[in-house]
Amino acid sequence: MDFLQPLVRGTLVSRYKRFFADVRLDDGTPVTAHCPNPGAMLGLNTPGLTAWLSKSDDPKRKLAHTLELVEADGGLVGINTMHPNRIVAEALAADAIPEVAGYAAHRREVKYGANSRVDFLLEHPDRAPCWLEVKNVHLRREGALAEFPDCVAARSLKHLRELTAMVEAGQRAVMLFVIQRTDCDAFSACPDLDPAYAKGLVEAAAAGVEVLAYRCAISPERVALADRVPWAG
Repeated sequence: MDFLQPLVRGTLVSRYKRFFADVRLDDGTPVTAHCPNPGAMLGLNTPGLTAWLSKSDDPKRKLAHTLELVEADGGLVGINTMHPNRIVAEALAADAIPEVAGYAAHRREVKYGANSRVDFLLEHPDRAPCWLEVKNVHLRREGALAEFPDCVAARSLKHLRELTAMVEAGQRAVMLFVIQRTDCDAFSACPDLDPAYAKGLVEAAAAGVEVLAYRCAISPERVALADRVPWAG
């Protein structure tokens, strides 16, 4: 996924009210940017971090800038939770995810479960449908372990149960975690931050939901799916 325009660099002053970030650009200009991340952003909202922003030319937008990346622990971290689905869509189109390659059609936002929409429904005339959910991962606390979620994620737990129902109906279901970091070589759920989700992920896997975790290659020019890392489940 290429950024539409070159990102501008600055220093994070404050992230507040979940969706706002004050940033001082390298030229000294203060801006308030949209922060497209409803999570806790543990370790990624510290004042003084280097931040990278995109800028929209749309005059209807209240905030022209969007916080896209921060530099933490010596590397770039993608914080935009809208990007993983776009990243995965590109990878699916290129058959770049071996575990789910070869499907003829990739439909997005298909209704399923209890008033939900699956991120992708993969279809082929000779194969059972594959229901694919995508989650953004940006938390790292110790070593090189990526973790999800960074706060209680009741909606994500609901998705696990709906994927499990698809497996029980004889279809295929995959939970794909997209790690928007370059400094992690394994993935785990967070039993201390959301014990219900951690337990639910293990139960879903035991029921037949496939768990995949992929890290990304990240630069101020683009973010793309790179390679699979093991789930420490």
